Amino acid sequence: MTIEKRIVLSSDHAAIALRQSVADHVAKQGWEVIDIGPTSPESTHYPLHGKAAAEAVASGDCQLGIILCGTGQGIMMAANKVPGIRCGVCSDTFSARMIRQHNDANMLSIGARVVGEGTALDIVDAFLSAEFEGGRHATRVDMIEA
Repeated sequence: MTIEKRIVLSSDHAAIALRQSVADHVAKQGWEVIDIGPTSPESTHYPLHGKAAAEAVASGDCQLGIILCGTGQGIMMAANKVPGIRCGVCSDTFSARMIRQHNDANMLSIGARVVGEGTALDIVDAFLSAEFEGGRHATRVDMIEA
């Protein structure tokens, strides 16, 4: 059962502070935040955190997910291994809008060592405010899923 306005957040050790800022930011927008990331700065494995967050989205427990690691790349790759997940790493607002509008992305990945907090929050806003356009894009998303 999909819960509207429920979002899962996770990260590795490199992105704890930014994840917490994102969590506060989206909670203020009315999202129920399910934060499953680590709280200790000890080294941890981003594939485990990406997979866990992706499973929360794929199961329908959460509508969307935001994951973070140093570059955003590794955790995104792990998330995309879960069937039904379409996650893109974004360092700008245009890309964040487009992955929702054209690719029906259900997860966003951000590199905590790539963008600062202000830019990251703008990226999150662009991702959350965009909607899938369907049409010719739906055919392409169906091809990705196949």
